[in-house]
Amino acid sequence: MKILMTGSTGFIGTALCQDLQRAGHTLCRLVRPGSAAEKTMGADGFDVNWNPATGELGGAAVGADAVVNLAGASIARGRWTTERKKLLLASRVDTTRALVQALSKMAARPRVLVSASGIGYYGNCGDQVLTEDSPHGQDFLSRLGQEWEGEAAKAEPLGIRVVRARFGVILARHGGALPQMAFPFLWGLGGKIASGEQWMSWITLQDVVGVVRFALENGAVRGPLNVVSPQPVRNAEFTRVLAKTLHRPALFPAPAFALRLLLGGMADELLLSSQRALPAQLEKLGYRFVHPELPAALACLFS
Repeated sequence: MKILMTGSTGFIGTALCQDLQRAGHTLCRLVRPGSAAEKTMGADGFDVNWNPATGELGGAAVGADAVVNLAGASIARGRWTTERKKLLLASRVDTTRALVQALSKMAARPRVLVSASGIGYYGNCGDQVLTEDSPHGQDFLSRLGQEWEGEAAKAEPLGIRVVRARFGVILARHGGALPQMAFPFLWGLGGKIASGEQWMSWITLQDVVGVVRFALENGAVRGPLNVVSPQPVRNAEFTRVLAKTLHRPALFPAPAFALRLLLGGMADELLLSSQRALPAQLEKLGYRFVHPELPAALACLFS
């Protein structure tokens, strides 16, 4: 397949590009004007000029079979000021709107669009089990998810199969949240977050790449898709398993009030919020997880 991709130099995009190229697909990175992205695609891929402000898409995009939309400023980088929230929204919602508008102008449109979202869509749900049919929440991340997915869904009337991939906490040895989680443990200062009762819906980067490929290649995959392992855990259990894997103690919990002082509202939605999401659609469609269980996943990542 010829695959267009936004966010190709990010955490997920880098790993996904490498995997898709190894599988023989042609990758076309959508690169904005003035972008510092290096031209590192090699023989099996190339850059396509792309201007989200105007919707202009370079001619090299012609003939694309699929699109993967991973664009978006980092959720966890920087306190959520009013300006930061505007950037988080614009980098996802406005970019996805421009992308779909560009696709609408193509004479021969791609067959499928896999567009990123997150399980923050559901809000703070305590112990409630969440499937793709569960309603959205009311906080900032929920609103972001709704608007983001809403723009992606506008590709459906164009005859494009749309998959809205709701990513959970993505675990990898290098990159993402895990190195930051592991750092205090390496110094003997790790512990659970607040009460530790909040649920964490996690997935390894290897499985994220596998799920996106599955969605691209399987015509039965469409609509919202919880991209999480089948075994979510409470934060206290995650902490226990991580400490055991690293052969370190877990003695120093991070108090909720301290996290709120440090991070503001970001603490409630990113660290204290509870989402017990299950990959109902992936299991129904027969996706086989490489790492369904946390102990084995962490052992593999830190081996």
